[in-house]
Amino acid sequence: MFEQTFKNIDDILYKDAGSDSELDYIGQTSWVMFLRYLDQLEADKADEAELKGEDYQFILDEKYRWQNWAMPKGEDGKLDRHQAKTGPDLVAFVDSELFPYLAAFKQKADSPKTIEYKIGEIFSELKNKIQSGYNLREILEYADQLPFRASNDKHELSHLYETKIKNMGNAGRNGGQYYTPRPLIRAMIQVTDPKIGETIYDGAAGSCGFLCEAYEYLYQRMEKTTGNLKTLQEDTFFGKEKKNLAYVIGIMNMILHGIEAPNIIHTNTLTENIKDIQEKDRYHVILANPPFGGKERKEVQENFDIKTGETASLFLQHFIKSLKAGGRCAIVIKNTFLSNADNASVSLRKHLLESCNLHTILDMPAGTFTGAGVKTVVLFFQKGTPTKKIWYYQLDPGRKMGKTNPLNDKDMEAFLQLQKEKSDTEQSWVFNVNTIDEDSFDLSPKNPNIPEEAPLRAPSEILAEMERLDQETAAILEELKTLIV
Repeated sequence: MFEQTFKNIDDILYKDAGSDSELDYIGQTSWVMFLRYLDQLEADKADEAELKGEDYQFILDEKYRWQNWAMPKGEDGKLDRHQAKTGPDLVAFVDSELFPYLAAFKQKADSPKTIEYKIGEIFSELKNKIQSGYNLREILEYADQLPFRASNDKHELSHLYETKIKNMGNAGRNGGQYYTPRPLIRAMIQVTDPKIGETIYDGAAGSCGFLCEAYEYLYQRMEKTTGNLKTLQEDTFFGKEKKNLAYVIGIMNMILHGIEAPNIIHTNTLTENIKDIQEKDRYHVILANPPFGGKERKEVQENFDIKTGETASLFLQHFIKSLKAGGRCAIVIKNTFLSNADNASVSLRKHLLESCNLHTILDMPAGTFTGAGVKTVVLFFQKGTPTKKIWYYQLDPGRKMGKTNPLNDKDMEAFLQLQKEKSDTEQSWVFNVNTIDEDSFDLSPKNPNIPEEAPLRAPSEILAEMERLDQETAAILEELKTLIV
C-alpha cells in the first residue's frame, strides 16, 4: 500500500510543471511527509498528556495544523471539500502563509536540538515547487494515508524513503553525492563497532545514511532500557550538512528511522577552524563519505594546518581533529589520495600515520558508486597511536559493478570475516609502515600475493627465438628424409 502511495505521488509530481527530476520529487515529498509526521507526533503527545491528566501545548497554531489546512474532515471522517483549500488558493496559502510561518520557528526555538528548530530550518531552506494547487491537493490526500504511529509502519516508510534516495543517486547529476551503498555503510559500522553511550558523528551527512544505519546497529544490540532509549534519541548521533536539499532529506530520513529531533546542523563544516575544536566537540566514532573532487576557497583552506583545495583532504583533517583519543573512524575517500604526489597529500598521509593507527585500507572495485566514475578506498583508523602495520583488502565481487549489479551485503562478508584476524590471502596482505618511502609516504596498494607476470620480451629476442626454432625444424626434417631413404 505504502509503495503505491509513493508511486502515485511521484506520478503527480511528474505531471506538475514545477518538478522535473528525482531530486525535486524527493524534496517535495519530504516537506509534505514531514508535516504529516508532525501532525501524528503532536496527536500522540496530546494523547499521552491526556492520559496523565495534563494539558499538551501544541507546537503549531491551530490554523497551521495538518487537519485544518491540509485535510479538514467532516463527521464521517472524509475530506470536507467545502472547507479544504485547492487550486490557486491552496498554493497561495502554502507559499505566502504556511512556509513563512514555519520558517519563523528557527528564530523562536530555544535550541538547535529541538523539533521547533528543525521545523524552522526545513522551511527556511525548502520552497514549494508544486505549481498546480490541484496536484498539491491530490498529493496531500495520498500523504494523509501514510501512518507514522506503529513502528512496523515507520520501518516500511523508512525503507521506501531509502529507495527514493537511492533512485535519486542513480539518476545521476548531483544526486549521486547523497547516496553511499548501504552494504558498504553497514560493513564500516561493523568494523568500528559503536557502543551505546558513545557519540557518532558525520560532518558530511548528506542523506544521513551512516547515522541511520548506526542507529539500527545500536538499537538491535542494546538493552532496551528507558535510559538507553533516551541516550539513543538525544545524545548519540550528530551531523553537519552544507546543502539545503540534503539537509532536509537527512532530517526526514532520521525521523523515519526513529530519531524524533535529529542533531543535524545546517552548516558548511569546513568553515570551522580546526584549532577551535575542543574536547567537548570531539566524538567516539566518525563515519563519513565526504564529497569527491570538491574545491574549497582560499579563506576556507586557512582553517586547516595543511592547506589544500581538495575537499576530502580538508574533511580528513577535520575528522582526525574531531576524534577523541582512542576514537575510531571509517571514511570513504578517492583512491588517488593514497598516492598523490603534491605536498599537501604527502603531508596529510604523514600526519595520518603519525597521529592515528591506520589499521585497515579497503580497496573498493570500480562501479561501487553509481554514476560517480571514481575508484575509492575506505580508511579505518583509531586516534592516539602511530601506525605500524596496515592490513589491505582488495574487494573483488567477481562481477562488473554498476546500477544493475550494485554492491550487496554478501559481497562484504569475506572482508568482514578476514578483517578480524587480518589474514593474508590472494586479496589481502599486511604492509609494514617502517618500510615506507619517507619522501612520498605512498600508500597505494601493491598486492604481494599476486605473482608478477613475466616481463614482455624485446622484439630482437622474439626474432632470435623464431630463427632458432626454424633451424631445429629444418634439422628434424633432414633427419626424417634420411630415415625414409
